[in-house]
Amino acid sequence: MAGRLSLPEVDLTCPVCCDIFREPVVLKCSHSFCAPCLQQYWTRQGRRRDCPLCRAPSVDDPVPSLTLRNLCEACVTEDGGQAAGDAEGELYCDPEVMCPQHGEKLKLFCLLDREPICVVCHTSRKHKQHDCCPVGEAVADVKDKMKSALSSLKERRESFEKMKKNFENTVVHIQEQARFVERRTHEEFEKLHNFLQAEEESRMEALRREEEQKSEGVRQQIQELEEELSSLSETIKVLEEEMVLEDLSVLHKSKSTLARAERPVEDPVLAPGSLIDVAKYVGSLAFQVWERMQTLIKFSPVTLDPNTAAPWLVLSDDLTSVQDSDVKQKLPDNPERFNPDTAVLGRQGLSGGRHAWEVDVGGNTAWVVGVAKESVKRKEKVASVLNNGYLCVYFYHKMYFAGTSPLTRLALKTNPRRIRVQLDCDKGRMSFYDAHTNAHIHTFKHSLSETVFPYLWVGCHNSPLTIQPVEVSLKLHDLS
Repeated sequence: MAGRLSLPEVDLTCPVCCDIFREPVVLKCSHSFCAPCLQQYWTRQGRRRDCPLCRAPSVDDPVPSLTLRNLCEACVTEDGGQAAGDAEGELYCDPEVMCPQHGEKLKLFCLLDREPICVVCHTSRKHKQHDCCPVGEAVADVKDKMKSALSSLKERRESFEKMKKNFENTVVHIQEQARFVERRTHEEFEKLHNFLQAEEESRMEALRREEEQKSEGVRQQIQELEEELSSLSETIKVLEEEMVLEDLSVLHKSKSTLARAERPVEDPVLAPGSLIDVAKYVGSLAFQVWERMQTLIKFSPVTLDPNTAAPWLVLSDDLTSVQDSDVKQKLPDNPERFNPDTAVLGRQGLSGGRHAWEVDVGGNTAWVVGVAKESVKRKEKVASVLNNGYLCVYFYHKMYFAGTSPLTRLALKTNPRRIRVQLDCDKGRMSFYDAHTNAHIHTFKHSLSETVFPYLWVGCHNSPLTIQPVEVSLKLHDLS
């Protein structure tokens, strides 16, 4: 509504009695007076009829001022006459807002033209037969609409403020996620670096030992060869000395010398394997290290997605284990997250082929294991049954169920501590087994028209649910 317009009280005061106009009239000179005050003034003047202010003669009778009378009545009503009107709940327009054409109060509101009008306007050609209502009712209707709009805007502002806070918390959470990934990446690469460094040092140590061993073997052969050379040199020297002798002395001394010279001696040859096995060290070096790395590296067929985990769940750093808690973490309420259901999905969606994984349920007394369709509702608590988009088995109140509609009670001979899940997306088969005994638990036959994700729900603090790692092996293709 426009601001209220008002006139100073002095402008509504008669210059003769100095009070609010009563039955105001206006002279030809444009000055206004109370009709009784002007008549009393003229009576005292005798036969003269002039203006009390400017003394201009007034030949014509004074004209009643309807506009001024309405303003004065409104002023009097504001000062003390409004109580009765308020009691009846009647609302009036500002007294200064008058009909510019007829000088009457704008007491009506044209519902067709959406504008305030006076009583005279209502009978005019412009507004004739238009539906109208009192201005007070129109004001009340507008205020109701304004109140409703204000309430809606406040709710929206409150919602936006919550969203802004959530977005700010999301920025902080993103930074925390980045730091977590940095830490985990450094830790994993540190393990790899340590492994590679230890592997390198081990290989260098083996190389040094072989170098020393092979060198020592050749040095022993060199020593034996030096001893043989010394013996040969000595024999050669003796023969040379005896060859210069004459007569019978040669015959006497040459017998032993010739026997010594004619002693059979094998030619020196390097022993087999004297050299370092270079190929053992450098042949397919990276592959050999990779093969040995299998003892260090673990592979999980399912990696849990922390962006889907309910705020009460605590995930292990390697994202293979989940446990319930009493503390609700301050996490962004992103669309992927389950809340309030204490559930979490696997990171990788499955839409084709065959897949298998095992979940260690341990001593947990409330759990659900299976898959969930991508379209499942995540912001409300729903039963994990087939018609809600889940293919699961669960354990609750010491009973096992399959999530059919209605539920199927499962009679198991033993309490499985590890559940094996086998999914054939192409055939639409989902089977559950006791991983230790290989006993069949339940099989769903349900065609999959959309991507599904491994699903875990945990409802107690006793123990976590853990995805078991699988053995990794290297397979070489036969080229024959």
